[in-house]
Amino acid sequence: MNHRVKNWLTAYAVAAVIFAVLDAVWILGVANPLYRSTIGDLLAEKTNFVAAVLFYAIFVAGMVHFGIRPHDSAATVRQRVAGAALFGFFTYATWALTGLAVLKDFPALVAVTDILWGAAACSLVTWLTSVVLRRRIAARVP
Repeated sequence: MNHRVKNWLTAYAVAAVIFAVLDAVWILGVANPLYRSTIGDLLAEKTNFVAAVLFYAIFVAGMVHFGIRPHDSAATVRQRVAGAALFGFFTYATWALTGLAVLKDFPALVAVTDILWGAAACSLVTWLTSVVLRRRIAARVP
């Protein structure tokens, strides 16, 4: 496996673990109670774990590409975090604003909370991953 692929996969793995822990805390502490109290009638009885795993796999790849950027040695941590914040903002806004647009009685509070969470979570995951992999992502890749 070449150096570039190894760096990308390492960044992906670190970001995935950090995001999984952070998002689990978010879901259990904030999102689940908020969703149950505001959109409980829209929630499925059982979680679709295949869809959830696909979301996380794709979403983390987006964070690595647009935020962490393990092959961009010239990017500063500030630029990485800003890219991640925008990625999180746009992706979560897509879900939240679509829900607001097409679902009956979808609360604006849920939409705004999710959008803010998307930007904040991506920023924090990118920052933490960048700190953990500081030497690896700062190195020039041939």
